[in-house]
Amino acid sequence: MNNPAIAHVSDDQFEAEVLKSNEPVLVDFWAEWCGPCKMIAPILDELATQYAGKVKIAKVNIDHNQKTPRNYAVRGIPTLILFKDGKPQATQVGAVGKKQLEQLIDKAI
Repeated sequence: MNNPAIAHVSDDQFEAEVLKSNEPVLVDFWAEWCGPCKMIAPILDELATQYAGKVKIAKVNIDHNQKTPRNYAVRGIPTLILFKDGKPQATQVGAVGKKQLEQLIDKAI
């Protein structure tokens, strides 16, 4: 279940892990109780392996970390935000297929 290629990031780690990352980071804002979040989890696992060394995948549990989702106006989950050079580049709200996420990532790298 836990893919070592995916970072689980807390509010306290967000700046170091995401904003200061040398590579783009796709952040998944999710929660345990969210069905669509669980649906896209295996896709994110695949993407983490597929884009290893090019893009980092990070997950922020919104139930345990409330500051970061608020800072980025996350209203619905799953919300995926792609950060590059410390700034949000693209946002995808809702569960989508692997193709759409690949397009989102490819545009940014």
